[in-house]
Amino acid sequence: MATQTIIPKILPSLVFDNQAEEAVNFYVSVFKNSGIINIIRSAEGQFVPKGQVSLIAFYLDGQEFRVANGGPTFKFSEGLSIYMNCETQEEIDEVWEKLLEGGQPQECGWLKDKFGVYWQIAPSILWEMMKDPDTKKTQRVLNAIYQMQKLDIAEIQRAYNGESPEP
Repeated sequence: MATQTIIPKILPSLVFDNQAEEAVNFYVSVFKNSGIINIIRSAEGQFVPKGQVSLIAFYLDGQEFRVANGGPTFKFSEGLSIYMNCETQEEIDEVWEKLLEGGQPQECGWLKDKFGVYWQIAPSILWEMMKDPDTKKTQRVLNAIYQMQKLDIAEIQRAYNGESPEP
């Protein structure tokens, strides 16, 4: 009996100019539990030159993605980002530093990687804090985050608890 592939109902898809394969290889090297599912190369050369990557299916830490090469008309913007929940400061630090290679840090835990893709690298506890009915706590957390580029769990926790920031 043949095995059936389950295709997710909602699947993030990114379109690059011509760096899809380079980007996927980079992302797979950054995240644990990641790999390439398959690569489809152009046979006809309609949208990309013959033999170059048309489409790649891959996964990052278990999340499946699709990427394509589509030419220079496709650009990324801050209007869409990939959000990553991190359990520890060490995980934030590791992923942030790797994705930042050749990229640019942004405010509030965002960065733009070397391919122009925007990422938000944040602690998992952040959304629990933001759901707190005490609006003074949530406002302190937001104010702390607005002062950061890479997010610092200890500083966010201090803000949530109403403690002074570390000098």
